[in-house]
Amino acid sequence: MSMKQTESSPLDTAIDIEEIKTFYDSVYHANARAEISGNDGHYQRLFRRLGIQGDSHILDVACGTGGWLRVCSEHGATVSGVDLSDNAIKVCKEMMPQGRFYAQPAETLPFDDGVFDLVTCLGSLEHFVDPENSLREMIRVAKPGATFVILVPNKDFLTRKLGLFAGTYQVDAKEVVRTLEEWRALFSSAGLDVTERWKDLHVINRHWVMRGRFYTWPFRLAQSLLLAIWPLKWQYQVYHRCLAQPGTGTRPTSPNAS
Repeated sequence: MSMKQTESSPLDTAIDIEEIKTFYDSVYHANARAEISGNDGHYQRLFRRLGIQGDSHILDVACGTGGWLRVCSEHGATVSGVDLSDNAIKVCKEMMPQGRFYAQPAETLPFDDGVFDLVTCLGSLEHFVDPENSLREMIRVAKPGATFVILVPNKDFLTRKLGLFAGTYQVDAKEVVRTLEEWRALFSSAGLDVTERWKDLHVINRHWVMRGRFYTWPFRLAQSLLLAIWPLKWQYQVYHRCLAQPGTGTRPTSPNAS
C-alpha cells in the first residue's frame, strides 16, 4: 500500500485502517507470542524516569504485545491498551488478565473521557492513518493534568540522511516520518505542548546489536554507540513528554444533554 499524504474521506480512512490491520496480524504480529522477552530494561528505566505512582491508570496506544504495560503492571499500575492487531491484544489479555485491552484503531479510543493519569504511544504514531485525530482522542481520555509520553522517529536521523537507512519494514503498511519540529507542530495542532524531549537509547544492548545476520552486528554496534554521543537532532527516535493545552480534553456537551 502506498502512503497517503492527502486528505482522506471517512470511508478511505476505514479502508486504510483495515488494510493496515491485516498487515499487522498477518506479518508484523504473525507470531505474537514469540515477541515476549525479558529484555525490558529500557522500560524499567522509562518507568523510573517518569516517576509513575503505583496507583496510576495508564493507557498505551498501539501497545503491541504489552512489554511496556507489563512493567507498569508489575509496579502496581492499572493498565489498559489498544492495538490494531488481534494477535497482539490476545497476548496482552493472556499476560495481564487484570488489564483492559481492545483490538481497536487509535482514531476511536473505547474509553470514557478523563480516565488516565498517563497516556503513552511508543514508536507507533508514524504508522497511524490519522495521527492528529488520534492525539485528540488520547487527550480526551486523559485526566486534567495527565502526562503524555510519545516516542517518534526523527526524519533528521543521521544514518537516514546519509542514505544508509530507509525506514522500518512497516513502511509496507504506512510510515510517515517527520523532523522534530514537524512533530512538535503536529502535537501542538492536536492540543499538546512538548515540555521535555530526550534520546531513545534502548538499542544500546546486546539483544538489539545481535539481531539479524551476524555480519550486520559490527554496524549495529557502531550505530548504537554513536547514538549515545550524537545530539538530539541526529537521533533515530526521540521521546516527547507533553501536557494538554488549556481548554482541550473532553468533547463538548450537547445543549440537550441532561
